[in-house]
Amino acid sequence: MSTSHYFSSPDGPYTPRDVTVTLEGRSLTVATAGGVFSPDGVDKGTAILLNEVPDPSPTGHLLDVGCGWGPLTLSLAMRAPEATVWAVDVNERARELCRLNAERFGLANVQVMAPEDVPTGVRFDTIWSNPPIRVGKQALHELLQLWLPRLESNAEAWLVVQKNLGADSLLTWIGSMLAAVGEDFSAERADSSKGFRLLRVRRAAAQESAR
Repeated sequence: MSTSHYFSSPDGPYTPRDVTVTLEGRSLTVATAGGVFSPDGVDKGTAILLNEVPDPSPTGHLLDVGCGWGPLTLSLAMRAPEATVWAVDVNERARELCRLNAERFGLANVQVMAPEDVPTGVRFDTIWSNPPIRVGKQALHELLQLWLPRLESNAEAWLVVQKNLGADSLLTWIGSMLAAVGEDFSAERADSSKGFRLLRVRRAAAQESAR
């Protein structure tokens, strides 16, 4: 499988097309295109995350890491209209599609941008991600090391990772990485479904970590 769509502007013409998907119980016609992840609809891993994880924080800052055309971003924005949803992706085409889809459904609480453009002081009350496992171990680790430590106190991140693509070893690495960041982080396998692992990262509330 080519991974070029994870890293900047993919080759080939940019030809958006409409695809009908179901998100948050609604039938939505979204714009997708070649050169982004899962252009034909909501992929299985993302669907599992959306069906299984608890609702995001209703307020504050929410983050979709690797937003693609936007299924997690749109769902976060619909579930938490009072929050600000940050949608980040290195792929310019994915960002354009995500922005278009948010505008199409009137989701004014969405901010779509490149990772380096997110203000460094922003901390996140919920993080959701179907991370780009196929970019390779080093790039994946750098990605998660950038975002997971930016969880707010008493906040959670949820990742969905295919079991046979190294979900369990990734969880072990996440735990070690976060232990070096601070004792208030924990990481666990919360559930398994249809060949995917749901990984939960939590940052304890301030009073918990002070005990």
